Amino acid sequence: MTTRYEVRDSIAILTLDNAPVNGLSHAVRVAYAEGLEKANADASVKAIVVTGAGKAFSGGADIKEFGSPKALAEPNLGSIIRMTEMSNKPVVAAIHTTCMGGGLELALGCHYRVVSPGANIALPEVKLGLIPGAGGTVRLPRVLGVEAATSMIVSGEPVPSDMLAMAPGQKLFDKLVQGDLLEGAIAFAKEKADVRPLPLVRDLKVGHPEADGYFQFARNTAKAMAKNFPAPAKCVDAVQNATKMKFDDALAAEREIFVNLMFTPESKSLRHLFFAERAASKIPDVPEDTKTRDIKKVGIIGAGTMGGGIAMNFLNAGVPVIVLEMKQEAIDKGFGVIKGNYDSQVKKGKLKQDKLDQRMGLLSSTLSYDDLKDCDLIIEAVFEEIGVKEKVMGAIDAVAKPGAILATNTSTLDVNKIASFTKRPQDVVGMHFFSPANVMKLLEVVRGEKTAKDVLATVMAISKKIKKTAVISGVCDGFIGNRMIEQYGRQGGFLLDEGCTPQQVDRAVEKFGFAMGPFRMGDLAGNDIGWAIRKRRYGEKPNMRYSKTADLLCEQGRFGQKVGKGWYDYVPGKRDAIPNADVEAMIAKHRESLGITPRKISDDEIVHRLVLSLVNEAAHILEEGIANKASDIDIVYIYGYGFPPHRGGPMNYANELGLFTVAQMMKKFAQNPLDDAKFWEPAPLIKKLIAEGKSFA
Repeated sequence: MTTRYEVRDSIAILTLDNAPVNGLSHAVRVAYAEGLEKANADASVKAIVVTGAGKAFSGGADIKEFGSPKALAEPNLGSIIRMTEMSNKPVVAAIHTTCMGGGLELALGCHYRVVSPGANIALPEVKLGLIPGAGGTVRLPRVLGVEAATSMIVSGEPVPSDMLAMAPGQKLFDKLVQGDLLEGAIAFAKEKADVRPLPLVRDLKVGHPEADGYFQFARNTAKAMAKNFPAPAKCVDAVQNATKMKFDDALAAEREIFVNLMFTPESKSLRHLFFAERAASKIPDVPEDTKTRDIKKVGIIGAGTMGGGIAMNFLNAGVPVIVLEMKQEAIDKGFGVIKGNYDSQVKKGKLKQDKLDQRMGLLSSTLSYDDLKDCDLIIEAVFEEIGVKEKVMGAIDAVAKPGAILATNTSTLDVNKIASFTKRPQDVVGMHFFSPANVMKLLEVVRGEKTAKDVLATVMAISKKIKKTAVISGVCDGFIGNRMIEQYGRQGGFLLDEGCTPQQVDRAVEKFGFAMGPFRMGDLAGNDIGWAIRKRRYGEKPNMRYSKTADLLCEQGRFGQKVGKGWYDYVPGKRDAIPNADVEAMIAKHRESLGITPRKISDDEIVHRLVLSLVNEAAHILEEGIANKASDIDIVYIYGYGFPPHRGGPMNYANELGLFTVAQMMKKFAQNPLDDAKFWEPAPLIKKLIAEGKSFA
């Protein structure tokens, strides 16, 4: 975890070596500074090449030091960049694979930059609610121009080195090296060894012919696209400073913006999610070196919306898929939807025709279970009813080869019971995809009592391959996400009984930052699905109180967007939610039948009853060991249920409020005679954490 130093044919080579992405840790920076000083002091050294070991030049700051004093300890990143600029001998950055954040800022401090094709170049700090803090906003506009640099910094997205190297007038890269990068960099360094003065990015001029108009437009666009996040607009401010201020003044202004953003709740929340996402893949009792099973072919039972969406994930990753259905018409319809989704991407320029053809070429179908015998992973995506699951899992078990993983896509049912329908419960796991499965990032991996550790390790590995964020859940009704959403839905129903309209509740929650409120979400998912779950769930728990308004809605056939009517009306081809007077009259009539006098309910009460219902149920889930850690729950709700990312998830939001305040609010809600006082008793874990002065973190 340091920087290696060697001299080859009069060229000193400094190799950043801190796996996996050569993060610029304090130890790396110290060794880099020592190496740079050593090279400058050695008369036999004519020039210096800086590169990275393994599969990265540098991914930037070392995440293990993020937020700690070590991240700022001298020499800090700014210090080694300035030291690089001041080197008496040419410093050439040899960039490959990944060059992001502080890694790119370090490269911009070098006198020259050579790059291999296909490297990903980015300043992604905005994704953590920050701006680049070591000169990125001041130097990048000088080498790429104002507009291209602003776009890169505001989006945070990587751009291929080939594209940047070919941009007219760019001064980011001096040479695109085909073949051996290090050999090419050494040869380039020799060519520049005697060139003086040494070129510095800081000396380049930067400006825009219509600066005021451009920056105002860019700022307005950034605010509109990221209304809950201050960082994108601040990125624009920093680039504008680079065009107006002296170089060192612009650097100081950049640093001030960076530090101020570091303490905003939005940045804290995004940094929390950054670490939470990485922690989610770690399972306490499953070693990271657990050998995984090979997944070379996937079978999927069901060609409907969910099955087709699941199939697309694997096709996108280059994994062959065979889909089983009972009738050819169902296959034709499902494959038509898959092809239509890909065609749409081609029309929008997001996918090339040859890629579409390649993916569809990996897709096959069958009407016989026997054709699944060579699959390594088989996922059932059939109707959410235990009897149906039993028949399907039995049929899969009869044909699947030894060692094949059998997965159920159930969203609420008992995975242990489903596993018992087979003779190999150790090979059974829950893989709960979220709809639309080809879009939603979350995958709930449900661990049964007998699920083998290598099965878990394999599913977590394949989730990365298909670009999902996977979270482990234990077995309970609804697992993590849907168990919590039950309480959220109950509160939504109580709010209707007490005087709210669906649009008032949705509006309040969406203003808080949710992608959509509970009633619009119900219409999107299908109100009949929730109805079926309530019939089963509340049939088993007849004393559970809940509002009957959603049942009354379903009795009228208002199942949501798929039928053009639910809590709202919908026009074909559009998703605009149009309030319906008859629905409001139905709610009012039901309220009257209960003898309830409607009252005015504030947006604050709406939001906190809904959000804290999630928090209290989540605390019980943690106590029971269904979730491994609080941050896993935040990941589930950010990526699966549209919880606002700038608030970091329900558990992070509770931490920000303070658990003492959370408990006091719950006690107040418990005093409402129309609510469920027993539910609002703060979970024992919340009480324990308050007593110990701790949080969920």
